[in-house]
Amino acid sequence: MPRSLQTIDDVIATLEEYIAENEAQQSPLGYFPALYLKVTRQVKKGIAEGFFEDGPRMERLDVLFASRYIHAYDDYKAGTQITQSWLESFQLAENYWPIVLQHLLMGMNAHINLDLGIAAAEVMEGQPIEDLHTDFNRINQILSELVGEVQNELAQIWPRLHWILRKTGRIDDHLVDFSMELARDGAWRFAKSLAESSSADWPVIIAERDTKVAKYGQVIQNPGWLINLALMLIRLGERGTVAEKIRTLDTGTAP
Repeated sequence: MPRSLQTIDDVIATLEEYIAENEAQQSPLGYFPALYLKVTRQVKKGIAEGFFEDGPRMERLDVLFASRYIHAYDDYKAGTQITQSWLESFQLAENYWPIVLQHLLMGMNAHINLDLGIAAAEVMEGQPIEDLHTDFNRINQILSELVGEVQNELAQIWPRLHWILRKTGRIDDHLVDFSMELARDGAWRFAKSLAESSSADWPVIIAERDTKVAKYGQVIQNPGWLINLALMLIRLGERGTVAEKIRTLDTGTAP
């Protein structure tokens, strides 16, 4: 039976459970919830401080949004069928070679490009979807503000990243794009397409979207031989155990 999530505190408690579980098991499945916990805490803070137009609605959206990841995670662990996008993300944890950034990008791909639009359409079902647009964009603002923090944490895991950051000022276009306009705008268009369709048609629309998102996930996993070679070198240079890397993403402490 899917776990019941009613409040943003329920989401936070579940993410903390996942982090602890995967630290103990030395599983890369703990990287994404460590990142996601930061976002969720910031959303909670934003609600408390009146950052959003409609705080209660934003909490409902947060819970619906997080539930899609949490139920996918629990179903994956139980061997139950899940979306293709999340299946590819979770299966990456079985492979030694993906770097921490790839694990994060795979989770962001499934969650933002598939789940966010669904959650937005669900929370606004029966209401004009445009009423949500301002708060939807403010979620992106929170993601934007966390990019620098995540860069610093990844630099602790892979020390040579300090040099790259000094030279370029950022990690990689993929991380910025996912966190900013590309993922946000694509998710919003998807939310609008669902809102403008009959709920009876949603399963087909979602399945088509899932296929597209999963294909992009394959590019993250296998971006070509030259980039793969560079990623292998990065992976060999990553510092710390899996548990220590999770802790770095969770707390900001170096492994």
